[in-house]
Amino acid sequence: MISEALTRSGVVYLVGAGPGDPGLITVRGAKLLARADVVVYDYLSNPALLSYCPQADSIYVGKKAAHHTLTQDEINTLLIEKARDGRCVVRLKGGDPFVFGRGGEECEALAAAGVRFEVVPGITAALAVPAYAGIPVTHRDFNSSFTLITGHEREEEYKDLESRARAPGAGAQSSDLDWNALAKLPCIAFYMGVKSLPRICSKLIAAGLNPTTPAASIQWGTTPRQKTVVGTITDLADKVAAEKLGSPAITIIGRVVTLRETINWFESKPLFGQTIVVTRTRQQASDLSDRLTDLGAQVIEAPTIEIFPASDTVAIEQALKPDVPWDWVVFTSANSVMQTRKRLLEMRADARAFVGARIAALGQATAKAVREELCLQVDVCPESFVAEALADALEVDRNVNGKRFLLPRADIGRPVLRARLERAGAAHVRDLVLYETRRVERLPDAVLELLAQRRVNWITFTSSSTASNLVQMLGANYADVLSDVRLASIGPITSASLQAHGLVPAAVATTYDLDGLVQAILLATQEKSDGFGK
Repeated sequence: MISEALTRSGVVYLVGAGPGDPGLITVRGAKLLARADVVVYDYLSNPALLSYCPQADSIYVGKKAAHHTLTQDEINTLLIEKARDGRCVVRLKGGDPFVFGRGGEECEALAAAGVRFEVVPGITAALAVPAYAGIPVTHRDFNSSFTLITGHEREEEYKDLESRARAPGAGAQSSDLDWNALAKLPCIAFYMGVKSLPRICSKLIAAGLNPTTPAASIQWGTTPRQKTVVGTITDLADKVAAEKLGSPAITIIGRVVTLRETINWFESKPLFGQTIVVTRTRQQASDLSDRLTDLGAQVIEAPTIEIFPASDTVAIEQALKPDVPWDWVVFTSANSVMQTRKRLLEMRADARAFVGARIAALGQATAKAVREELCLQVDVCPESFVAEALADALEVDRNVNGKRFLLPRADIGRPVLRARLERAGAAHVRDLVLYETRRVERLPDAVLELLAQRRVNWITFTSSSTASNLVQMLGANYADVLSDVRLASIGPITSASLQAHGLVPAAVATTYDLDGLVQAILLATQEKSDGFGK
């Protein structure tokens, strides 16, 4: 039986965050993040993983060369203190905690303090990063072993003769590496050895490794920022310096590097190398972000709109009462569906509020939300994602004359649909404001920094309000800020809003939904890479 003291005590989980791609964290690691009270994360842990634990206190303890937020002893103390407070602590470490991650030292400190801990292994960079660069670390035609080595041990000059005369790990200024032995190995991975690369390559050549041995250095592996430099151990250091490659990086030395030309899958994705800013609301951004990320883009979310419940709850409750006879309920966005569901639940009501009514939806995404969130079938859904198309569809077969319509939507909804229905003879059209949209106060610092550095390739716009809000948030010099950025619009209404501000979209969806927007970006990117549209 578990003691009461044990169930009340805190615990520390050392979780491997993987090499950079947030999708590579283990299922166990993701579940522990969702349970965490405190997350202590380092420089190589992708901050996107913090989305798994919005309830937790997040503490950054990153360490880079010559700059440590906290020393290792201070990190150990922090973990012990938080656990002793009875909290569930996740120590999120880049890669695997026990592969050059000082996880063993942290476990020793926790054990000495009597603090419970568990270790959740992660995918280490030496396995994942080469895979994303198209380099298998083992191949039966080339090698049957693979060796992992830290590229900077405890730094300063390597002293091979001295290292042979002492116990492994003794002393701070020597090397435990036997270069003669390493030169005989078929495949080696050096972690974090960019500064030491000239010395590493020269030592291997001096120890007898063939100077023409293929080698590759990969920076920011498994992320859209990945950059790969390929050469031999004779010229790799010079090539890395010329390309200004820095940390974090992995260097792979061995004949398997030659396979990159054949199986370089990640950097061949159609949007690889493109930095794309998504301006949708926080509630909606993930869908578009996921699609673009899957195509290789680096996606930065910069919501320009926030959603708030409408203040007139009395009007909403009256319109959604089951005894109000609507002939048609028309949903113009997935947001309107979600807000309707929320309001019905708050009223302790359900989809029976729409008994006898027919349902119309603007666009397939909205129709899908109606089916999944309200369990209602959609009677009318035009292919074109504009209000005019929905009005046209409703007017077919005299579906409007003498009918009562409920339009649950946002406060900034376009009046065209209501006007068209009233002109076509509707007996009553109720524009029901379910939620209000407001401009976000400020763009994320990461977005402002990338724009200032001219490192943003695309900005996506999914509504007129996302366009006008971004212009206002950028200020009077918005045209200059966006001069090198390509703009992608979801349709003609949004494009008109951009053009009203003197901005010309480089890509416009021909089907006015997320699929159409993504396809427009792909087509425009391909045309530019082929030499057109410049």
